[in-house]
Amino acid sequence: MRIISGKHKGRNLIAPKKLPVRPTKDMAKEALFNILNNSYYFPDLKVLDLFAGTGNISYEFASRGVEDILSVDSDMGCIAYINKTSNELEMGIKTLKSEVFSFLDRNKEPFDIIFADPFYSMEIEDFENIPKKVFENNMLLEDGVLIIEHSKQTVLEHLPYFDSARKYGNSVFSFFKK
Repeated sequence: MRIISGKHKGRNLIAPKKLPVRPTKDMAKEALFNILNNSYYFPDLKVLDLFAGTGNISYEFASRGVEDILSVDSDMGCIAYINKTSNELEMGIKTLKSEVFSFLDRNKEPFDIIFADPFYSMEIEDFENIPKKVFENNMLLEDGVLIIEHSKQTVLEHLPYFDSARKYGNSVFSFFKK
């Protein structure tokens, strides 16, 4: 796993093998951040990273100047790794060990960007539940975006607030906006 750009550009991070993760591939991550770079000024953003795993996406945001990042994951090993890496790189990423759907049910804080990278094998009903809960609970600030990473076999275009999708290999980023 490599940080693509920003303060820590080119830095390789090696997560423990025992973590239950599938980090976003560098090519797809670089393409995603090129899209976001055209729409957002990173230092002003408030970012939520759901199913954070290794923290790959959180580190990329932090390296590019985002100071307000919350990473949520249900695995204590993932949270510990994010905390350790964030401290070593002086990133200040906040973490929360929580099952994502229970977090979405109780969260009242809005964000500019919400990135969700659940297991590709998650049930379609659970994928559909992510935007449902985000929009029901008004979790996006004005001009905010929800991005869900999923496999090309998962189809989310029929959901309310769907805006667009970008495919990179077997990965798809679906964008949802108000």
